[in-house]
Amino acid sequence: MINQKPLDPLLNELGTSTQNGLSSEQAAQRLMQNGANVFQAEKPKSKLRMFFEQLNDPMIYILFAAAAVSLILREFSDAVIILAVVLLNAIIGLVQEGKAQKALDSLKKLSSPFALVRRDGVVKEIPAQDLVVGDIVLLDAGRIVPADLRLTSTHNLQIEESALTGESVPVQKDHTFLPTKDVGLGDCVHMAFSSTNVTYGRGEGVVVATGMQTEIGKIASIIQGTPNEMTPLQKRLAELGKVLGILAVVICLAMFGIALLQGRDLAQMLLTAISLAVAAIPEGLPAVVTIVLALGVQRMVKVNTIVRRLPSVETLGAVSVVCSDKTGTLTQNKMTVTRVYTNGQSFAPSALDPQVHTHFLQGFVLCNDASIQQGRIGDPTEIALLDMATPFSISREGLEETLPRVNELAFDSDRKRMTTVHRTPQGDVIAFTKGAVDGILPLCTHIEENGQVRPFTSEDSQNILAAAGQMARQALRVLALACKPNDGTATEQDLTFVGLVGMIDPPRPEAKDAVASFKRAGIRTVMITGDHKDTALAIAEELGIAENESQCMTGAELSQMSQEDLNAVVDNLRVFARVSPEHKVMIVKALQSKGYIVSMTGDGVNDAPSLKTADIGVAMGITGTDVSKDAADMVLTDDNFATI
Repeated sequence: MINQKPLDPLLNELGTSTQNGLSSEQAAQRLMQNGANVFQAEKPKSKLRMFFEQLNDPMIYILFAAAAVSLILREFSDAVIILAVVLLNAIIGLVQEGKAQKALDSLKKLSSPFALVRRDGVVKEIPAQDLVVGDIVLLDAGRIVPADLRLTSTHNLQIEESALTGESVPVQKDHTFLPTKDVGLGDCVHMAFSSTNVTYGRGEGVVVATGMQTEIGKIASIIQGTPNEMTPLQKRLAELGKVLGILAVVICLAMFGIALLQGRDLAQMLLTAISLAVAAIPEGLPAVVTIVLALGVQRMVKVNTIVRRLPSVETLGAVSVVCSDKTGTLTQNKMTVTRVYTNGQSFAPSALDPQVHTHFLQGFVLCNDASIQQGRIGDPTEIALLDMATPFSISREGLEETLPRVNELAFDSDRKRMTTVHRTPQGDVIAFTKGAVDGILPLCTHIEENGQVRPFTSEDSQNILAAAGQMARQALRVLALACKPNDGTATEQDLTFVGLVGMIDPPRPEAKDAVASFKRAGIRTVMITGDHKDTALAIAEELGIAENESQCMTGAELSQMSQEDLNAVVDNLRVFARVSPEHKVMIVKALQSKGYIVSMTGDGVNDAPSLKTADIGVAMGITGTDVSKDAADMVLTDDNFATI
């Protein structure tokens, strides 16, 4: 496995170096040998072939036979009606075709048009499609990762991977990490994956996969290789067509046999037998079904639902299991502070008082590089801190007018904290330090309580750790804040502890009622996410999807199982965490093996294969990626899980 090889042997194997990269000759040779860094699409079907594929159905064969007999019997109006019905259904099917190709086209849109590389020892910008394995790529905030990279250096590098992995917050990357066993994509902090976004910091990496060999390329391959599933209605109509076909043949043979026994005019009886067989065929059925489903589509548009395939209207009513992604579907995909701890008390952020908790609010807002004034720009955790202060009419831009930043120590993954220094209107300075609890507490010598500062005690440390532990058990991400008056040098020593915040991507308000409604209707809800197990289980328990940890399985455990093993135990599981796109498909197939009609709901690129595999795929219209929408059968225009 490339992601488990030490860096130096990997660079030697790829024939490159971090100082010079590849030579232009090497790059040209590899580009010719391995092809461009693009997704390979299957040769598109011709319109004629797609049209004839719509006619490959037992019911259609019987309708053709009925039309032929009608012509022989000179029932021209019947023949015209039957052929018109066949043509109508073929045209509708033709319009619905090409869904996989559209999904692949959307994947291409995600790719980065240009990449910054080091070749011949010189940094240059080249079209991303010209990247080859062994190229050294430079990353910085705002860039899209152009290929799968093994990181060679990182400087506070954070990459947003939610569309690919389901991780709800940007991932802090570390090029020194080396896994001792195969780990999921979300845990590969020493890798950067194609089409993900750099949100903070900078780094460099060596290209280890391009085009269809990247993780997102593998998703494209899965979409290509996944056949369109027949809906329950289509399956029943196909069965009906077979039964009617057999019935028609039996009628013909029976009537013809009777004619032979009775010595009747064979030609006349053959015609009569065929006429009776045609009479048994409900030639109006396909038209009636199409019209009824079309009416259903129109009604569903009024309730914020776009149906991409007509038969999906009926499938939704037959669903017995709803599989849902967590991030952005069951949750808001927006980090939110839900708990604070200060002055020795833990409470909801709405109970904060700007007059009492002045340093608490000022510190989390000022020790912050995000902005929500002109759009939401920055790290989601820092945006959540600004949102916490917004109800009190406190903004970073407003505070910085009276408390301008005069010095800072940027966030560092080794220190796990950042510090900013601000000048007060009185001419004094105050420093605020924000970071992980274990990165702040050892530096504290004092604590602020009710506006007073006193020495920090071991009892204070125990109380703070207990509060942080309580938040962690609720799957909250915990940050600590400390301050230091009269320090213009931004030194992180002898700090005064101020407080803690706990944040999470919270459930959508309507999701809990929707899950309860499903349960009353006998429909099971299953959460499938790329996020961490603790976070997934906490959300699942809050929504009523799961009751305990025994109902949760991780991607690592799934990797050790065969499809048959999962089929045997899937009935007892409600939450699947830290899973890959391949795992999601595996879960959907396991549920289908038990006879369930499965709906899959999602919004990310990583959801696309399972959206296509499920009996009905439902994508989010607002936050959903183009890939997920193109792979789905239905799109929710309001992103409301309860709409299902």
